[in-house]
Amino acid sequence: MPTSPHFTRSTSRRDFLARAGVGFGALALSALLAEEAQAQTVKKPHYPAKAKSVIFLFMYGGPSQMDTFDPKPGLDKYHGKTMSVALPTAGEIKTFGGGNNAPLMRSTIPFKRYGKSGIEVSDFFPHVGGCVDDICFVRSVFGSSNNHAPALFEMNTGTILQGAPSLGSWTTYGLGSENQNLPGFVVMLDPRGGPIGGAPNWASGYMPASYQGTVFRPSGVPILDLKPGEGVSDDNQKQDLEFLAQLNHEHLTARPSDSDLDARIKSYELAYRMQMAAPEAVDFSKETEETKALYGMDKPETADFGRKCLLARRMVERGVRFIQLYSGGGHGDDTWDAHGNIESNHGKHAGATDKPIAGLLQDLKRRGLLDSTLVVWAGEFGRMPISQGGAGRDHNPGVQTVWLAGGGIKGGTVVGSSDEVGYKTGEDPHPINDLHATILHCMGLEHTRLTYLFNGRNQRLTGTGGTIIKKALV
Repeated sequence: MPTSPHFTRSTSRRDFLARAGVGFGALALSALLAEEAQAQTVKKPHYPAKAKSVIFLFMYGGPSQMDTFDPKPGLDKYHGKTMSVALPTAGEIKTFGGGNNAPLMRSTIPFKRYGKSGIEVSDFFPHVGGCVDDICFVRSVFGSSNNHAPALFEMNTGTILQGAPSLGSWTTYGLGSENQNLPGFVVMLDPRGGPIGGAPNWASGYMPASYQGTVFRPSGVPILDLKPGEGVSDDNQKQDLEFLAQLNHEHLTARPSDSDLDARIKSYELAYRMQMAAPEAVDFSKETEETKALYGMDKPETADFGRKCLLARRMVERGVRFIQLYSGGGHGDDTWDAHGNIESNHGKHAGATDKPIAGLLQDLKRRGLLDSTLVVWAGEFGRMPISQGGAGRDHNPGVQTVWLAGGGIKGGTVVGSSDEVGYKTGEDPHPINDLHATILHCMGLEHTRLTYLFNGRNQRLTGTGGTIIKKALV
């Protein structure tokens, strides 16, 4: 294929056909529709893999590694001392509200050993602790940005710059969807709001718009305006949609390079099919009370995230390829952004998610779905070992703990480490593109082969880097 910027994968055929004359209009339309239809078509992976779906649990705001899954005895040893005493090469550290050279602060949350593997987990996550033998904790992931928006973009799209396709988009681009009546990529937000940066965190970037995530609500009407208006019969709606499709296709024939327009056409068609499939997917009436309680849906503090986790399991059962759940929404203490007080902030958010997450892992396992489902837990960055205002912690892209479970992952393991006090990575450091390469690998996709030609370059989720975290794999 030509490498000129005018001949990218997403535009070359269209530009050629547009320049060839109106006689090629129907052919241009046919080619475009064929490309866009790939979002709803099952594709073969590069090699056989156990995982068929991903559930990404995103703890928005930045959970603290040393207060959750990375115990730091060094912080007990150096509590109250400056970083220069514990790590003389670290230099001066500034925080937003803690001044210069704030003292190191130990965790006030006890850690306990769980499972046959004896992995330590803090008392914030006792239920997840009971699942450690199915989990691999990667304690040495690091990012590039200290600010929420670019850090969110990096975790979700592989780059701190806005405009790249998200991980969910790359996954559906590589594998398509196994359910023609539901989106291949579903996003569920926190009721308090979305993350900083908004929709670009689940957008398709320079790929066709049909690969972007679809925001679902875990109860009630799953997608706004999905149902027809009162008094509109199925026959009337079908006639309206057929006429609308005819007008849209005629409009598209003259504009063959407009992927947003064709994605809109496809969305009408998918929406019509979803009117039956989506409400059924969020209908929990046939779920047992025991199952609902397993997810914490019987308690007010865990009910919302429990519904999301149960819906994620139901989406996996229905062939949805990538599901992303957000804990934390809006700003400040409504997220995991614990500048003021780690104990109260993380206590609230962990209390809302611990039981539902453990319930998800247990339910997937007992239904025989965990081996074919990759579950990922992460935030956009970790937090500082020093105190901010006496009880909080500032942002820290230097290291965070990410954990994975399910399809292709070696449970009961710990990969890598942070330094003695949890400021930077220690052994076996892994940039975020290593995490992405590993997720794609578990889905049967070789990250160096999963490319999209844009602006004359074969773009990759992992950029020019990315190494599979082999120690995390079975």
